[in-house]
Amino acid sequence: MDWLLPDWPAPPHIHAATTLRTGGVSRGPYRSWNLATHVGDDPEAVAANRTLLKQRLELPGEPHWLNQTHGSRTIEIRPRKEAGGCDADLPPVADASFTCFPEAVCVVLTADCLPILLTDGHTVAAVHGGWRGLLSGILDNALISPPWRKPPLAWLGPAIGPRAFEVGAEVKEAFTARNPVFAKAFHPSGDRFLADLYHLAGIILRRHGVTAIHGGGFCTHNDAGRFFSYRRDGVCGRMATLIWRRG
Repeated sequence: MDWLLPDWPAPPHIHAATTLRTGGVSRGPYRSWNLATHVGDDPEAVAANRTLLKQRLELPGEPHWLNQTHGSRTIEIRPRKEAGGCDADLPPVADASFTCFPEAVCVVLTADCLPILLTDGHTVAAVHGGWRGLLSGILDNALISPPWRKPPLAWLGPAIGPRAFEVGAEVKEAFTARNPVFAKAFHPSGDRFLADLYHLAGIILRRHGVTAIHGGGFCTHNDAGRFFSYRRDGVCGRMATLIWRRG
């Protein structure tokens, strides 16, 4: 398959997936299943890739795409007939979405940042977890805003791995200023540091009472056959990580 299914004990009516870079029609640096409209790819190729996404994953409707800005805004997704329109042309500015409505599809796009899925079996959420977003509170907001009935399950999708993600000392200092425990997610690399997005997310999740954390262990940077990586390639496509509930 040209996508990954989360290895987590979610109920059978919860559906989720992360696409790989293979299986689409895009060419050049976007080859081949690029799902992002903002990276310079041919719009017709992206439209075809999004059609393939809906067909292959048997989605109940168009995913609710976001205009991601590495910020902290989390929004609630409602069925389009209730929301009074379609967000396909003007996606809302946000880096996480959640919904309690069946058939509404939450989605985030990534190419090194950490996609995080959450569910309690009723509510579902998708989070775009780059280091800037994690620092500014995107995951905290996604854990506080939805009406969770119980602590959700979490799945950590493909992101740049802890041996490939080099950052400056200022990034570590910004995190440790927020909470000294974040220092455990940084390891010296010369005069810089290697940052572990999975560890950072795990610290935040556990602080909010989430202990059922699954996934992780990927590295988009080092697995060019399966994943896009912005840090590795610069110009590249984006994978989609989606979650929805049926019934």
